[in-house]
Amino acid sequence: MAATTPGPAKLEALGNGRFKVFGALNADTATDLLKRSADAFKNAGSLEIDLANVPEGDSSGLALLIEWLRLCKQRQQTIHFKNVPEQIAALARISEVADLLDCGATPC
Repeated sequence: MAATTPGPAKLEALGNGRFKVFGALNADTATDLLKRSADAFKNAGSLEIDLANVPEGDSSGLALLIEWLRLCKQRQQTIHFKNVPEQIAALARISEVADLLDCGATPC
């Protein structure tokens, strides 16, 4: 069976500041997803990002989540990540930034 190249990651708005991410979060997808998410997140007071449909991620995926945290702090929004993929969670632990991903309903 041949390996498949992941397509672009997709961000789906569910309403009320809730979003779902689909696809791999890696060097091939993170930059584009960051560009597309900036406007999508703009008008929400708080954000909930569900990552259950992210099959894999690397350091670029972790960097994307940290950038979303920075953007929320700048905009005085709150953010909560659900179902962080194990690969990204492991990188966060190794990098000693895991607490950032668990910020829940507190301003980040």
